[in-house]
Amino acid sequence: MNILVSACLLGKNCKYNGGNNFNQAVVDFIQGHNCISICPEMLSGLGCPRECVEIVDGAFMTKSGKNVTAEFQRGVTLAMDKIHSKGIDLAILQSRSPTCGVNQIYDGTFEGSLTKGQGLFAKTLKEAGITVTDCEDIQA
Repeated sequence: MNILVSACLLGKNCKYNGGNNFNQAVVDFIQGHNCISICPEMLSGLGCPRECVEIVDGAFMTKSGKNVTAEFQRGVTLAMDKIHSKGIDLAILQSRSPTCGVNQIYDGTFEGSLTKGQGLFAKTLKEAGITVTDCEDIQA
């Protein structure tokens, strides 16, 4: 099985704050499978650490009010290009992220509130016919 995993879940320091979201259950789950790790936000060119971003009225906005929609779209396009011929069977993505959120994302108020929704990468993967799972749904 070819599994795509958000790079932060495997311990890569690519979160907006310079950290990661290491997830042992995901690491255990992918054992014995071909794993491809990727971070569309790093591919966006915004670097790490970077300012926190949430989706506000359909636009990707930094907390200070800069519109970075084009950068996020570019990151997702580059990520899709990288996995195009990999035959991905499953994607395990980081919860709540503006790119990788599967079931919920932050609501755009920068107050830690969640709303039902998907990040851009999660949505794009689903539209491409790839099964997408939230990392919180993985049981070791």
